[in-house]
Amino acid sequence: MAIATGTKRAIFAADPAQSRGRRWAEPISPSRNAFRRDCDRIIHSAAFRRLAHKTQVFVYHEGDHYRTRLTHTLEVVQVARSLARAIGLDEDLAECLALSHDLGHTPFGHAGERALDRVLAEFGGFDHNAQALRIVTDLERRYAGFDGLNLTWETLEGLVKHNGPLVDRAGAPLKRYAAHGVPAPILAYNQIQDLELWSQPSAEAQAAALADDIAYDAHDIDDGLRAGLFTLDDIAVVPIVGDIMREIDLQYGRLDESRRVHELVRRIITRMIEDVIAETARRVGDTPPDVAEVRNAPGAVIGFSPAMQDADSAIKGFLYPRMYRHDRVMRVMGDAETVVRDLFEHFSKNPGDLPSEWGEGITEAGRSGRARRIGDYIAGMTDRYALIEHARFFKETPELI
Repeated sequence: MAIATGTKRAIFAADPAQSRGRRWAEPISPSRNAFRRDCDRIIHSAAFRRLAHKTQVFVYHEGDHYRTRLTHTLEVVQVARSLARAIGLDEDLAECLALSHDLGHTPFGHAGERALDRVLAEFGGFDHNAQALRIVTDLERRYAGFDGLNLTWETLEGLVKHNGPLVDRAGAPLKRYAAHGVPAPILAYNQIQDLELWSQPSAEAQAAALADDIAYDAHDIDDGLRAGLFTLDDIAVVPIVGDIMREIDLQYGRLDESRRVHELVRRIITRMIEDVIAETARRVGDTPPDVAEVRNAPGAVIGFSPAMQDADSAIKGFLYPRMYRHDRVMRVMGDAETVVRDLFEHFSKNPGDLPSEWGEGITEAGRSGRARRIGDYIAGMTDRYALIEHARFFKETPELI
């Protein structure tokens, strides 16, 4: 099969005119299709704005050029739209899922999530995908007629399942949820709108998930080099990186360091996108599946080739110890976990210190409801605001540098 080049729509592309709809019925927009409307609602949400001041890897005041959750999200959007356009998918839905994929993240990146998961352990823990679902179905309060953003079924399904099915057909949890089960907020919402947790997500959701991987790989290399956590010579041991560096040097000679890094990052992104396009064409073959067949397939339709999957694993295998677990990053993230834990303990003992909109009725909510409300409040904080709040209640607040 020849993959579409931006003008031909694939048979397995989602169709906004055939959307399964929204929880709360609304008049059809005269100027926007259903998925474009979802994109716009996410962009205008408070949760999306807060991503500008939430950590990706480096906290906000380590430098203006490091990625934040927002800049990472915009980079994922660009890659997702590129994939969707080349493969013939619905670009608006792919963009929507890229825009929403990190909405549920806490301040201080994965450190904040680890801390909230521990303090909420007896109340079901914390999961950023489940939190994203809660944000768009409940916590955003912008509309007169409903809580949340009232997004389409396809957007909610892709938000929850972009990394694949959560359960098997018998309902047994899979992958990351195998040990502790699917988070309660996802199961609770699934009783309201069946998101078919056992099925594959849409092709657009699969593309958005790969776009996240591509952006992570390329731009974490960029940020790690900028931070001095490793050098180009260090990461050249990763085959795909070493191959590209040799191509650059052969074509241009010894460029200055900054241009070499940017050329490397650009070529990694391009190579991965082209690999997904070619691999998708191979998987769908001459008789491509329709939308229903994509969801019922035994595996993903959109994906890396085996060779590129190995390259992706090699990049992540390099970055994990040298960047994400680097002593400098771990020390800062350890302090960040302390900030989140301190805030949770303080508000648990002093719920009257919560802002009025968060504290209203909290004493009647019971232990579990009170803990979840406090967790929601902290999860929505930016890095800066969490530090400001900590300084209000504690004599010493970590500097996180």
